[in-house]
Amino acid sequence: MHILLWVLQGLAALVYGASGVMKLFMFDRISAEVPSFGALPREVWMALGVLELVCVVGLIVPAALHWRPALTGVAAALLALESLVFIGVHVKYAEVPSIVMSAVLGLVMAFIAYGRLVLRPIV
Repeated sequence: MHILLWVLQGLAALVYGASGVMKLFMFDRISAEVPSFGALPREVWMALGVLELVCVVGLIVPAALHWRPALTGVAAALLALESLVFIGVHVKYAEVPSIVMSAVLGLVMAFIAYGRLVLRPIV
């Protein structure tokens, strides 16, 4: 279980890291191609990008350094909650592939949060 959680944390860090960078530095290009980017103001998307990048650090660093490792579960829980926001936005625009992707990522993040806080916490 420990190895599975680490693999999921690493993969999630890559996915959410790319997503956060996209929201912060490629907003204009992406917003022209994806209709749902118009659902929220640019500042909200930027804040979500910052949240994602902070949580990426939270997924790896606290657990790896054994410094407040519960922060790893908290970061995963925040990303799971963020996925719910994205599902709502994508439902409004009927973007089915994005709904599925957000749901899968949200479930993975919820699993990581549960795994690191309950099943296999790092002490």
